[in-house]
Amino acid sequence: MSGHFESNGAGELLSRASAFARGTYPLVGRLSMPGSDPTRDDATGMVRSFALRMTLPHGEDWRLAMNSTPIFAVRTPEALFEQLQAGARDPRTGHADPAKMQAFLDGHPEARAFDRYVDGHPPSSGYDNATYYGISAFRVTDAHGVRRFVRWKVVPEHPYRSVDTQDQRDPDFLSYDLTTQLAIGPLRWHLTLDVAQTGDPLDDSTREWSRSPDRLRIDVGTVVIERAQTQIDGPCRDVVFDPTILPDGIAPSSDPLLAARSAAYSVSFRRRVQEEAAAARASAH
Repeated sequence: MSGHFESNGAGELLSRASAFARGTYPLVGRLSMPGSDPTRDDATGMVRSFALRMTLPHGEDWRLAMNSTPIFAVRTPEALFEQLQAGARDPRTGHADPAKMQAFLDGHPEARAFDRYVDGHPPSSGYDNATYYGISAFRVTDAHGVRRFVRWKVVPEHPYRSVDTQDQRDPDFLSYDLTTQLAIGPLRWHLTLDVAQTGDPLDDSTREWSRSPDRLRIDVGTVVIERAQTQIDGPCRDVVFDPTILPDGIAPSSDPLLAARSAAYSVSFRRRVQEEAAAARASAH
């Protein structure tokens, strides 16, 4: 996908980042469903993902990797590895061992909290009407050197509707609907920053911040998606959506998942490139 970000200048209250100076900045992005099976039916997906690369002045980039849930299932990379092991399929049976997953959940109540959140928040009917969250906290610094912590999200202009799985006949309906809507006109989300208050966890992506009416929340501009392209030859094909690639004025918090995501996305990209190169060599012979 491609489009632009329309910064309204309000973000300069919190950060000196060039993205928050009033102006328009090019975007490329990817909308997807998390998971390791690319053939998975869209109706079975409980989470949507939205990744963006914003090209900024002076050679800077801002890369945002967001999900349609405000929390993550585990707090640390080690716990994520345990979860993957617990859910791995036995090559002999083709099925995961329920006892292993039960043992994992017994030792990680935060994963149960994530499951409860997902169960209580049905997925959106399309990519266009979901809110996407950066999940982790980030540190922002303003022009005077004042530091604060924020979490961000993009909120759609299209109203949320839950998916009706009984009404879906196309296993790839999310992509089809996105392309159909973009043929009519651009899609828009508002990028908002929530500022941390005393007591908010800054290094734990499994816990939501309180919904305090006193929290400072700033709409800093509009994400506008204008065109859809395929993954294989689109502008997002060779982009690593590393959430730690940030402009001056924004920095990662101490959330341990940020560094882990950065490393995992890099490995995933290298493997994809190697697989594509191997396939190209095989087809040449």
